[in-house]
Amino acid sequence: MARKEPAADAANAGRLKQIALTYKMTRKADKTIGLVLAAVGIGTLGVFLAIGFLIGHPVYLGVFGLLIALLASAVVFGRRAERAAFGQMEGQPGAAAAVLDNVGRGWTTTPAVAMNRSQDVVHRAVGKAGIVLVAEGNPNRVKVLLAAEKKKMNRIVADAPVHDLIVGTGEGQVELKKLRTTMLKLPRVLTGPQVTATNDRLRALGDPMSKLPLPKGPMPKGMKLPKGGPRGR
Repeated sequence: MARKEPAADAANAGRLKQIALTYKMTRKADKTIGLVLAAVGIGTLGVFLAIGFLIGHPVYLGVFGLLIALLASAVVFGRRAERAAFGQMEGQPGAAAAVLDNVGRGWTTTPAVAMNRSQDVVHRAVGKAGIVLVAEGNPNRVKVLLAAEKKKMNRIVADAPVHDLIVGTGEGQVELKKLRTTMLKLPRVLTGPQVTATNDRLRALGDPMSKLPLPKGPMPKGMKLPKGGPRGR
């Protein structure tokens, strides 16, 4: 028991530190986050207290209202923190890859399967919806990369549907914050074994892009590919 208590305390301390760090990062993009959370918490608690006094149970409703107020504040904080994070990632090369890494179980993601020297990138995700190619960069240039990669996928894995998405805010594009939801809404047409077979077939191709020194997640703006690097596959 003595060993478990320090471990639990360390875990709680780490969790609190993470929450504090998330709050600081969110506040940089959302200056009103503190006021909003205070308004939600105090407002929710005030409503329950008012009801408690009206029905003659202020203590009971006060305690219950405090729990609901904390829960409501946590939900609002989570949503605004997510919105702030997407806002900071928007427009950065590699941002879509970071989102794809968190789509959920059942998806296998391969970042930067095609790229050109202008930092236009195509990422690939494989799941029960089939193969999803996600492009980010200049809409006109990425269409060329997408077309070439889609043609290759149709040739190599003919029995798996291939979807293509372009991340952006223009017409026909998918906003970064909606990328995960859009992918999860795609119809599931493959079975588990079919997904595994598709991944095995694609893995057998190798990944020449992996030889490039690409960082995980959003890439720093202004980063250039080494001369002689591939311009897409």
